[in-house]
Amino acid sequence: MLNHRGVSTRRIAAAVDITQGRLYDYMNGKSRVEKLALFEQIADAFHIPGHLLGLARQSWEPSVETQPHQPQPPPDGDDLSAMDAFRVADRQTGGGRLYAAVVQHLRDRVSPRLVDLSTGHGVFAAAAALTEMAGWMAHDSGQDTAALGHFGRGLALAQTGGDLPLAAHVAASLSHLVLQGGDAVGAARWAQAGLDLADRGPRIPALSSRLHTMQARAMAAADQHTWARRALEKAHRALSASADTAHPWLSPFDAGRLASEAALILIDLGVYDEALAAAKDAVALRDAGRARSLALAQISLADIHVRRSDLDAAVAVGHDLLATSPTLGSVRVVQQFDGLRARLEPHKRYGPVREYLVRFDDARRARLLLLADLIPSPGGPRR
Repeated sequence: MLNHRGVSTRRIAAAVDITQGRLYDYMNGKSRVEKLALFEQIADAFHIPGHLLGLARQSWEPSVETQPHQPQPPPDGDDLSAMDAFRVADRQTGGGRLYAAVVQHLRDRVSPRLVDLSTGHGVFAAAAALTEMAGWMAHDSGQDTAALGHFGRGLALAQTGGDLPLAAHVAASLSHLVLQGGDAVGAARWAQAGLDLADRGPRIPALSSRLHTMQARAMAAADQHTWARRALEKAHRALSASADTAHPWLSPFDAGRLASEAALILIDLGVYDEALAAAKDAVALRDAGRARSLALAQISLADIHVRRSDLDAAVAVGHDLLATSPTLGSVRVVQQFDGLRARLEPHKRYGPVREYLVRFDDARRARLLLLADLIPSPGGPRR
C-alpha cells in the first residue's frame, strides 16, 4: 500500500505519533496493534474506509446524511418521456451530441418548477435524474469537471426529495467518475456511501449490484484482490435477487453492464482467462442499438486478447471495431480506441497488426474530423 499510495513510512509514523521503528515492527509482524485508537489512526493515515476494517465511518469519508426515504409520487409523464428519449438517443449517438440539449431541458423545463410552490416534491427526483444524466453526458464529452458538478448537484437534489435509491444511484456514478481520475480510495468510499443509502430504501437488486460492482472496481484498482473478488460475487448475487419495487429514474444495470464491468475488474486483477470470458459475454449481450456499450465491450475484449498474446484474435476484434459509427459522439470511446492502439503498437512488426494499424489510423483521422467539435486536448482517463 505504501508503494501504491506513494506515502513514506515517516509520514505514516508522524500521523499516528509513533516512531518509524515501531511502525516497521507492526508492518513486519513483530508487534501487534492492540489499542483501537492506534488502529483507527493507522487506518486514517492510509485512508482505508472504516467498513473494511470493522470500524465506524471515518470523518473523511463521504457524508451522505439525508432525511429518511419518502414514498415517491408517480413521475410526471412529460419528464419521464424526456428522460427515456434522451436515454435511447444516448445509447446510439453518444452523450457528446446530447449534452447541450439535456442541460437546456433542465434549464427551461425543470428548474423553474423547483421553486414553484404548487409543484409536488416529485420534481426533485426528475431534476436529480436528469442532472445525473447530464453528468454522464459531460463525462462522455471529456468534460469531467462539469460531470463532477452535475453528479454532486444530482445527489443533493435526490436527498432533498427523500429518494434514497436515486441518491445511491448518483453515488455509484460519483464512484465511477473519481475512479477515472485515479482515486481508487475515493471510488470505494462513494460505492460504500451508495450501499449505505440503498440499504435504507426499498430493495432494488440492480442498484445493489451496480454499487457492489463499483466497489469491486475500486478494490481491484487498489490491488485489493480478496475484497474485489468478494464485492464482485455480491454483485452477481444481487442481480439475480427479486426486487421490492421498480424505480422509474434509475438507469438500467443488467447482465451486459455487469459483464462489461467484470471484465475490467478481472483485467486489473490480472486474471485474463476469466476476463476474456466476461468480455465475450459483454459483447454477446450488446446489440448494435447500443453502439457505445458495444464498442467499449469490444475494446476490452481486444485489449484482453493482446494481454494474452493472442494477436490474431485482437486484430479480428479490432477490425469489427472499425465498423463503429464514426459519428458516435463519445470522447470516451475515442480515448479507449487510442489506448488499444497504444497496446498494439509494440507488436507492429507482426504483419496483421501492422496492416491493422494502418487501417486504424485512416479511420481515426476520419473520426476526429467528424468529431472536431467534441474532442478535447489529449489525455486519457481509466477505462
